[in-house]
Amino acid sequence: MRFTAHLLAGLGFLTFTSATLVHADDGSSEGYDAPPGWGLPMEQHNFGTFLVDRLEYAWTDENEEAVVWDFQGWYGGDFQRVYIKGEGENTQGDGEDGEFESLDLLYSHLVADYWELQGGIGYQGGIASNDHPERTFAVISLLGTMPYRFEVDTSLRVSDEGDVSASLEAEYEVRLTQRAILQPRAEVEVAASDVEEFGVGEGLNSTRVGLRLRYEITRKFAPYIGAYWEKQYGDTADMTREEFGDVEGSGVVAGVRMWY
Repeated sequence: MRFTAHLLAGLGFLTFTSATLVHADDGSSEGYDAPPGWGLPMEQHNFGTFLVDRLEYAWTDENEEAVVWDFQGWYGGDFQRVYIKGEGENTQGDGEDGEFESLDLLYSHLVADYWELQGGIGYQGGIASNDHPERTFAVISLLGTMPYRFEVDTSLRVSDEGDVSASLEAEYEVRLTQRAILQPRAEVEVAASDVEEFGVGEGLNSTRVGLRLRYEITRKFAPYIGAYWEKQYGDTADMTREEFGDVEGSGVVAGVRMWY
């Protein structure tokens, strides 16, 4: 009796499959499709999320301290979304407000599996005062995941003064246990012209590599510790030497990663 039931179920599946198989003009099978009038098998829905990838306190080898943040949020569907992305820091004890290294509002469109092309406007400057110089950008970004799950975020920026710059950020996650994750991270900054007001020189500006070890108390909340090393180059390094002295440094961080 049980065998007969399984046999009938199998025959029913084969009948449905053959009825929904799409044939080319030459009779060859191209794939599966729903019968006419059925519509999409799943309705499209808009949804969103907000990720604070880094919210950390940093101690440098020069005895300086800073609060650093890096976040992104988006709302939309599978193919089109609106993003807000921001990075910045607030150096402690200098009497100045925090600064956004970048704050971008972007429209994003899925152009390939795991890859989104983004475009919009960006801002660099102070948060609540005129302690820092300011400028705005037109931004084009490519966000996605490379083979072996390297997460990549590249940006090309053209400022309101016509200055061109670009950046590359890459991350990779090594899962040590179900909750402990080791994350190497690298950043590269380049520019096409000197912008002394922002301490930016033509050519390769800086590189930064870091390593964070986080523990997921829940999937949405994970404290971490880490360390980083950074160095400036060329004209950018010359500008930094004149004002601050050191163009290479390292530090340790402690923070939290969370998403909603």
